[in-house]
Amino acid sequence: MIRIGCTSFKEHTYLTGKKETSLYEYAGYFPLVEMDTGFYFIPSRANIEGWLKQVPENFQFIVKVQKVFTKHQELEEGESLVELAEQLRNNMAPMIQQKRLFCLLAQFPATFKCTRENVDHLRMLSKLFKGLPVAIEFRDRSWYESKFLEGTRTFMKDHQFSLVIVDEPKKLSTTVPLDPYVTNEEFTFFRFHGRNDVGWTATGPDAQKVRTNYRYDEKELQELQVAVEAARSKTKEIAVIFNNNAGGDAAENAMQFKKNLQLDFEDLNPSQIELF
Repeated sequence: MIRIGCTSFKEHTYLTGKKETSLYEYAGYFPLVEMDTGFYFIPSRANIEGWLKQVPENFQFIVKVQKVFTKHQELEEGESLVELAEQLRNNMAPMIQQKRLFCLLAQFPATFKCTRENVDHLRMLSKLFKGLPVAIEFRDRSWYESKFLEGTRTFMKDHQFSLVIVDEPKKLSTTVPLDPYVTNEEFTFFRFHGRNDVGWTATGPDAQKVRTNYRYDEKELQELQVAVEAARSKTKEIAVIFNNNAGGDAAENAMQFKKNLQLDFEDLNPSQIELF
């Protein structure tokens, strides 16, 4: 099964015409969402229970893990990854028990290169999140270099990680290639960031607004479709997330991608169109 969605649910004016879209409204169009709030703090059980009440029973969530797990930030004094992982698991229990968790997403920074130390860190994460579906996203090309690629893939398979298949700018020597290789037969995660070559390496307070400011054209969507179709027979479940949100293009691109794949999502929430 292929599910399509976007990063976050609020910022998709294209769907509702509103400045902010509710999760309930979003779930009238897509059966999947990526929740990035977990990157900054572990969602409370109350928040997770609130999310579950707003969506139909077949709706799925991708939850990004807190940045201390992915070396974006150091642990604070008194914290431990073991305790934080246990807290995350406990808070997410309702979502896990109801089988609404598509996967956890561990997105690593460009500074996380293919080294023995970092491989050991991934090995530790596999133990911390044992029994949960985990997708790993790299932002550094070293993991895909010819001398490491086979080892990267084998490691992902051996630890039951799904290596995220990403689409990002093509003209930079450091970016990760679109590599539709399936490392987990249970689930595969495609994450499309857009191809803003200039904005991708932007820094400063407005960097986030520039990095994913990109609209895929039809030719590019067809290229991405080929990659998704290639993985279809090699994995049971596929998630496709459009993360090109900065300019408000993600939802429109996602809807067009759904049309191109001739998908018809059932059991969604009633949408505004269906109410009249």
